[in-house]
Amino acid sequence: MSRKPPTDDDDELLARLGSLTAQARERAEFQRSQVELAIALQRGMLPGDMPHAPGFELAVQYAPACYGLNVGGDWYDAFTLPDGRIGLSIGDVQGHNIEAAAFMGQVRVGLRALASVTSQPGALLARTNELILSLGADLFATCTFMRLDPSTGLLESARAGHIPCVWATADGKSGITEDEGG
Repeated sequence: MSRKPPTDDDDELLARLGSLTAQARERAEFQRSQVELAIALQRGMLPGDMPHAPGFELAVQYAPACYGLNVGGDWYDAFTLPDGRIGLSIGDVQGHNIEAAAFMGQVRVGLRALASVTSQPGALLARTNELILSLGADLFATCTFMRLDPSTGLLESARAGHIPCVWATADGKSGITEDEGG
């Protein structure tokens, strides 16, 4: 059995296949770099340490709900307020892309900054909403803010479009927050 010599058509087909393969590889490399950038952006905006308060241990586990890109507008935060209480927030910005991650950073930082002015949960969420609206973004965010007083154990909360939170204590008690959503 003998092989026939390559024709110009065969050479053209191989050249075209090589070009398409190179383009696909470039797109895959670009997509991978976008995913790495978005993940770094999102992770860099989440808190590194939890506040400390006698008698309380705060713990978090972050697992984005998105598959594939694994980045978006989900966030949590915990910080000490000027009066010694602890502010806790959890929220979500619509979308699973770099824009959602960037907007999440704006919302999280805005909420944290406004908490130095008022930490009353409902008032804080109202002011944060005003700030978000002033930014003119097309994205939508939901949030729960809680204020914990470590000296009394009182936990107050308010929600803005977010689902109720589940809570649990070390002695096995648990429940769902009964705050009003808004």
